[in-house]
Amino acid sequence: MSPRQLLLSAAALLALSAPAMAEDVAITNATVVIGDGSAPIPNGTVVLRGGKVLAAGAGVAVPAGARTIDASGKWVTPGLVVAVTDIGLFDVEGVEESNDERADKGPFNAALDLSPAINPLAQHIAVSRAGGVTRAAVAPLRTGAIFGGQGAIIDLASDGQPITQARAFQFVQLGEDGARSAGGSRAAVHAVLRNAFMEARELARRGGGQGADPRLQDAAPERPGDALLTRFDAAALVPVVTGRQPLYVRAERAADIRMALALKADFPALKMVIVGATEGWMIAKELAASGVPVLATPLNDLPANFEQLGATQSNVGRMAAAGVKVGLGAFGDQPRYAPQYAGNLVSLTKVPGATGLNWGQAFASISSVPAAILGMGDKFGSLKPGLAGDVVIWDGDPLENSSGVVRVMIDGVEQSLVNHLTKLRDRYKVPTEGALPKAYEW
Repeated sequence: MSPRQLLLSAAALLALSAPAMAEDVAITNATVVIGDGSAPIPNGTVVLRGGKVLAAGAGVAVPAGARTIDASGKWVTPGLVVAVTDIGLFDVEGVEESNDERADKGPFNAALDLSPAINPLAQHIAVSRAGGVTRAAVAPLRTGAIFGGQGAIIDLASDGQPITQARAFQFVQLGEDGARSAGGSRAAVHAVLRNAFMEARELARRGGGQGADPRLQDAAPERPGDALLTRFDAAALVPVVTGRQPLYVRAERAADIRMALALKADFPALKMVIVGATEGWMIAKELAASGVPVLATPLNDLPANFEQLGATQSNVGRMAAAGVKVGLGAFGDQPRYAPQYAGNLVSLTKVPGATGLNWGQAFASISSVPAAILGMGDKFGSLKPGLAGDVVIWDGDPLENSSGVVRVMIDGVEQSLVNHLTKLRDRYKVPTEGALPKAYEW
């Protein structure tokens, strides 16, 4: 290779590796959704500057020099925020070697930090990004104990740097899954959970586990001789019992949610979030009074197991009507389906006897509300000035199944929407004979 070719190759590599820069952008003539629960604004404008929202709404002036995108006939919204999910933790879910969702054979549980395991190049991230998802809270699923470890908040940009906040929360399983891990009974879950918190509180009292990353410090202070947790696991729970790290509690049955809420009587510093909450509507007033927010599994309407006997599609609507801060989360399938779930909650308002959400509430439940529950409401989740320039342009109402994503920007940087699914679509859209395998013949 000649010196000139080497120089050109080096320049090409540099261009590929250099992060894309945010530019000043004005998206005009669109139906604008702020994402804070308010109604859509017709003929609005969104202006991004320096990777953040400068202004959004009606009558917004276009700054001189800004690149203008005419979005006539389209909708502009904040990026979708999905919590809790497992994207980035596996390539093929059924292939153990590519799956980092579970660590049930390892010696640690609460101390696990899943952020190093997140693969920003995973196709699930690319597919979710193409569906309008820009931020997510990734949670571990299971270890050999009731504690799943520490989840992370990520962005879905294609720059290869997904971590917004590592060790953002601790995850614990109650209910039937928790009982299996603790020894076969909810009684065992109670004992294990309270013992773990008491050990962590004692460790905190002795001065251990106070650092930003409790895994990496020597929790040297003496611990009781009958300690059941590993030192690292106990140290990892110190930020939880002292209120510096939120505790995400997976609980479906009303009685299990009540048990979780009761923990605050003994451990008042706990910053708790209930995940799942299939029977949350049955104790909605108690949840509202507690101030504990909920990331609800949307539209569960069948008792898939005994902890979901009270499942109803009105669950989210009834909790919201009672004053519970409730966002959609704990998706058991593709996070890109979040708008479909939110749209169905709007449709429920037209079903006699059912309780759903109005349009603004429904979109907020997949944008600003989960962002606020994650503690990131002042950073992303809506199109308010100063927040991250996470913007999605849709070809129609985003809560309608027939609408699709046209463009996605994260921190003001336009993102590629190409993924394996779009490549397969393009490959077989016009089947032709050639070197490629034959297309389907029916």
